[in-house]
Amino acid sequence: MKIFKFGGASVKDAESVKNVSMVLQSQGFAKCLLVISAMGKTTNELEKVVELYFKKDNYQTEIEKIKRKHIEIAEGLFPENHAVFAEINLFFDDLDSFLRRNKSPNYDFVYDQVVSCGEMISTKIVSEYLNEIQFTNQWLDARDYVKTDNSYREGTVDWVKTEEFITSLNPEICYVTQGFIGSDDNNFTVTLGREGSDYSAAIFAYCLNAEAMTIWKDVPGVMTGDPRKFNDVSLLSNISYEEAIEMAYYGASVIHPKTLQPLQQKNIPFYVKSFVDPTKEGTKVGASDKNQQEESYILKEDQALLKISTRDFSFIAEDHMSLIFGYLSKYKIKVSLMQNSAISLALCLEDKFNQLEELNEELQKIFKTEAIKNVSLFTVRNAKMDHIDKFYQEKNVLLEQISKNTLQMVTQ
Repeated sequence: MKIFKFGGASVKDAESVKNVSMVLQSQGFAKCLLVISAMGKTTNELEKVVELYFKKDNYQTEIEKIKRKHIEIAEGLFPENHAVFAEINLFFDDLDSFLRRNKSPNYDFVYDQVVSCGEMISTKIVSEYLNEIQFTNQWLDARDYVKTDNSYREGTVDWVKTEEFITSLNPEICYVTQGFIGSDDNNFTVTLGREGSDYSAAIFAYCLNAEAMTIWKDVPGVMTGDPRKFNDVSLLSNISYEEAIEMAYYGASVIHPKTLQPLQQKNIPFYVKSFVDPTKEGTKVGASDKNQQEESYILKEDQALLKISTRDFSFIAEDHMSLIFGYLSKYKIKVSLMQNSAISLALCLEDKFNQLEELNEELQKIFKTEAIKNVSLFTVRNAKMDHIDKFYQEKNVLLEQISKNTLQMVTQ
């Protein structure tokens, strides 16, 4: 089977959904599984619903707006009496019913039950449309196949159960399913982390021993830098799994960090291609003698720099490090870069769940700390070290680190 993943931008309106069918026509619609994200900015809009719900504010108006948007998309794809309209209404009725009945104060639990609705509705619309135009497919609820623990908003996949369920699929037919979501032992929805649809596609690819996996983006492939942030960038036509993993870890937005490991384990080729021009080759990630190591630029924004030192000028020892990383795990804060000296530790952090303040309060009971918010991590991969002076121009550098072929700096 082939796995195709379409993100929110590729299904943002009726014309975009029609374009998906054109992409599939160019690739051959047979023996494939489509993983589809929520439409456009729906995930952001549903996040707002959760915020309003916990503020005891008028979340119903926001739900109605999101519902209206999906109905308008469907009106551009189906005749007015089509069954999909009843499906859309049912999804939103279920969402409203859940929020009225819910007694759980757990923000992350509620978040996953609400935000996952975007993928459910999106895939139902795309699946029905493809069937309408004779691209025969079966709609799947990914929660019946991707099983996780109950770490809401950052679920850990139970690979044994997941593989058992996914391998039961018929490899001779086509499927449409959701990215980003799975379910725990109680069948509650668990999301796999923000932007986790690529990871979902990799899970299905791994379990189905896929021939290849392709993610369809609004860019030509993996570039040497985000063209919205950097000038004079070029396409990387071939890169290794290792290079792609490093780029994803440092913050290259075109690839989700967890996506590559399952693919690498089974040597499944991974393509990043443009849904604007599906005939272009894009980028191939995998084992190849054509793999490139071009100078590449990655800017990871919305970071925080946390400086930690002992109160008595004693060394930052192993027991200190263990304690600090225990707190980082507790508050689900990821380390993007670390640097330590004898008496201090500097951490560039990604605080996705807005828990830096709580972490800092815990650490201040033992250490001296300084937190600087709204910093950026700038990484140059395969840097030409004899020309790195240019990267320091017009930057306020708070921290820098240079290895054999990588330059990193935290800037403000």
